Amino acid sequence: MTHYIGSGPYCYANSLAMILGEAAPPPAVIEVLTGSPFGFELIGGTLPLFDPYGWDPDLGLDAAIALLGARCVRTAGGTADEAEERLREASAQGPVLVGPVDMGLLLHQPGTPTADGGDHFVVVLEVEGSMVVFHDPHGHPYATLPVADFLAAWEAKTVGYVDAPYVMRAGFVQERKVTPEEALRQSLPDAERWLAGGGDQPVPPGTLGGAAGVEALAAQADGGLDVGIRGFLAHFAIRVGARRLADAAHCLDLLRLPDAAAVASGQSRLVGGLQHPLVTGDDRALADGLRRLAPSYERLRTALASRVA
Repeated sequence: MTHYIGSGPYCYANSLAMILGEAAPPPAVIEVLTGSPFGFELIGGTLPLFDPYGWDPDLGLDAAIALLGARCVRTAGGTADEAEERLREASAQGPVLVGPVDMGLLLHQPGTPTADGGDHFVVVLEVEGSMVVFHDPHGHPYATLPVADFLAAWEAKTVGYVDAPYVMRAGFVQERKVTPEEALRQSLPDAERWLAGGGDQPVPPGTLGGAAGVEALAAQADGGLDVGIRGFLAHFAIRVGARRLADAAHCLDLLRLPDAAAVASGQSRLVGGLQHPLVTGDDRALADGLRRLAPSYERLRTALASRVA
C-alpha cells in the first residue's frame, strides 16, 4: 500500500496539528481520530459528504483532542464585539483554533467573496490593532484580515452544524502523553459506532446515511446530477473523502488490522475513481462506482467488529 501524501482540504486536522505543535501526530492521524472516514451521509437527501451520519467537524475535533490526551476551552456565541474581545485576550496567551468560519468570506483568498464557501478552520496568532493575523491551512501562512472582515467570516451564518457563532478553542494543555497508535486504538469503538449509524446528533429531514445514502446518490446520478452538487463533489467531497479513507487504511495497517485496512483502501480507490467520470459527465460510470461503494461500509464495520481487542 503506497500511502498518499499531498494537498487536500484538511483544515481542522492541520489547524489542530499546528496548535499542538511537537505533541501532535501527523494530520492524517488526527483526521482519522476525528472519525470522519467512517461513513457517508446525504444531508437532506441532496448534499453528499463522505463522513458519518450525524457527524460534523466540531464533534470530530472534540474527539481527537480528548484521544490525544489534551484539553482546551471551547467558547462560542455572544456579539461580534464580545467575540473580538475573547479572541484578543486568548491570542495574547497563545494560538487559537478558530472555526468554523465561512470560507467564502475569507477575503485574503482569491475569488472571494462567494456564497458557497463552506466551512473552514484557521489558527489565529494575534490580533494586532485592527488586523487579525492567522495561519490559514488552505495555503496561506501569516494571512491577515481586518478585524471586521474576519468577524464576518467567523460568524459562519451559512454553517448549519453549530448552534452559535464565533466558535473558538484556546488554552490547550497536554494532560498526558499518548502515542498515535494508542490514540488510534482507543478510537476504534467510535469508528465502529459511526459505521453502524450511531450518531445521535439531529440531522435535517430526509438525511440518509451509509449504504442508503450512497445508493440514493447513485440514483440521482442515473438521472443526471444537479450542477451545484456536481461541482461540490468535484471540488471538495471526492477529494477529501478519498484521502480520509486512504489515511484510515494506513492507520488501520499501523494497528495491524489488515482486513479492515484492506476494506478502507478499497473504499479509497473507489471514491478516488469517481473523480474522472464526475468531471467528464459519465454519470453511468459514476452511478456504477457508487453502487460498488455502498456495501463496503458494512464490510468495514464487520472487519472492525471482529478485531482482537
